[in-house]
Amino acid sequence: MSRKPYATDFTDHQWELLEALIPPAKPGGRPRQVDIREVCNGMAYLLRAGCAWRLLPHDFPPWQTVYYYFRRWHKDTTWNTIHSVLHGGLRAAEGRAEEPSAAILDSQSVKTTNQGGAHGYDAGKKVNGRKRHILVDTMGLLLCVVVTSAAIQDRDGAKLVLGKAKQLWSRLLLVWADGAYGGELIAWVQRCCGWVLQTILRPVGIKGFVLLPRRWVVERTFAWLGRFRRLSKDYEYLTSTSEAMITVAMIHVMLRRL
Repeated sequence: MSRKPYATDFTDHQWELLEALIPPAKPGGRPRQVDIREVCNGMAYLLRAGCAWRLLPHDFPPWQTVYYYFRRWHKDTTWNTIHSVLHGGLRAAEGRAEEPSAAILDSQSVKTTNQGGAHGYDAGKKVNGRKRHILVDTMGLLLCVVVTSAAIQDRDGAKLVLGKAKQLWSRLLLVWADGAYGGELIAWVQRCCGWVLQTILRPVGIKGFVLLPRRWVVERTFAWLGRFRRLSKDYEYLTSTSEAMITVAMIHVMLRRL
């Protein structure tokens, strides 16, 4: 690398972990000439700086090349595979089972831009945009994410993300959530997923900030995601691209922790 490094660049150790999980070049045809490490550094820069694809600095590969690999690895589920391997490795490094048995559920409403695509109005948060429904383990690591219009109720979004998680995580037994996920959803989770949904309620009569057990874990995950300026709003046209951006951001978080 002949250029001056950016603070967002992957370190040698991080790149050693990531490079082993990136698919090799396809056989046949013209040999791959682009520096894949620089492609990944470009994606990390875009996420942390919050710039548009076309505004990537010129000392990275052309933005079309960086975007091509981002979309290609999204479509062939490479990002999900990398995330799964790093997630299991990080849990094992902490002395835990690779698959969790408990998780925490929550959502976050964010504004959208004039890019278009699915969006709606969240009357509770007074946000016109989209809603990120996430499920995290007790370490705060992402298990599953679904992005919808902000007009989708939390309980309806929970069914989407939990239904998706059921296909991915076989050891889950318990899910914690706030009071917005109570009622009929508790029976639905038991019936359709075979899990226990336990709501954690705010103590009655107490004003101001209260640190609630388990709930703070998922709030910390949202804070981690908030460090990536590209996620400060939803800039993507497709909700699936938004989910990919969140997955790549969590990959970056896990690489830093490993």
